[in-house]
Amino acid sequence: MKKIVLASAALVVMSAPAFAADLGARRYTKAPAPIVSPATNWSGFYVGAMGGYGWSNSVSASVPGAGGATVNTDALKGGFGGGTIGYNWQMPGSQFVWGLEVDAAGGSIGSSQAVGAIVLRDRINALGSVTGRAGVAFDNVLLYAKGGYAWANNKLSATGGGITGSESKTHSGWTVGGGVEWIFAPAWSAKAEYMYADFSKERYAGTVDLGASVHTVKVGVNYHFGWGGPAVRY
Repeated sequence: MKKIVLASAALVVMSAPAFAADLGARRYTKAPAPIVSPATNWSGFYVGAMGGYGWSNSVSASVPGAGGATVNTDALKGGFGGGTIGYNWQMPGSQFVWGLEVDAAGGSIGSSQAVGAIVLRDRINALGSVTGRAGVAFDNVLLYAKGGYAWANNKLSATGGGITGSESKTHSGWTVGGGVEWIFAPAWSAKAEYMYADFSKERYAGTVDLGASVHTVKVGVNYHFGWGGPAVRY
C-alpha cells in the first residue's frame, strides 16, 4: 500500500510542469486581430459632377403629308456639363450592385447650315436622364450598365432673308449605355461612361417634325454619403 501511494505522488509531481505550461498557454492566448477587408460596399446615396462631349450622326426631319428623310451627319456636336444624384444597393457578400440615377446638364450640342439666304441653327441646350443601373463590383471598381428615360431641350432658329425666329421643344426618348466607376479615396469615386439616346420627333413652326439620336461620352466625380473606408470583419 505504501509503495502505491509513493508511486502516485511521484506521478503527480512529474506531470505538474506540463499541466502548468498548458494552463498558462490557455490563459494568455490572445484573440485574433481584426482583418481589414479590401472589399467595399457600394450601398448608399451619392451626388456628383460630370461633363463630356456629345454628337449625333442620325437626324430625322419630315413634313406632315410630304414624307421625310433621315440625314446621316456629324455636324451636331458639342460639349455639356452638369450634375448627378443616385442611390446604390449591394447585399453584404455579393458582388452585384443595383441602383437608380438621375442626371441633368446644360450643353451646346449643335450645328448650323445655310439654306439659300437663310441660316438654320439647331442646338441642344440641356439634356438629362432617369436610369436604372446594374453592375458587378470588384472591390473598389464597379463595371455597370444602365438604361431608362432620356430628355433633351432643343432650340431651332432661322435668320436671314427677312426671317428671324426661333422655337424650343423638349424631346423625350430612351437611353442605354454603361461605364466604369473607381473608388480612389474614402467617400470619393471617379467614373467614365458612354450613353446612346434616341429622341422622338417634335413639330417646329407647325410644319417640320425633327428628331435625332445622340451619343455622349462623359467623365465625372461622385461623393458617397456614409462611406468611411473599407469594411472591418473578424
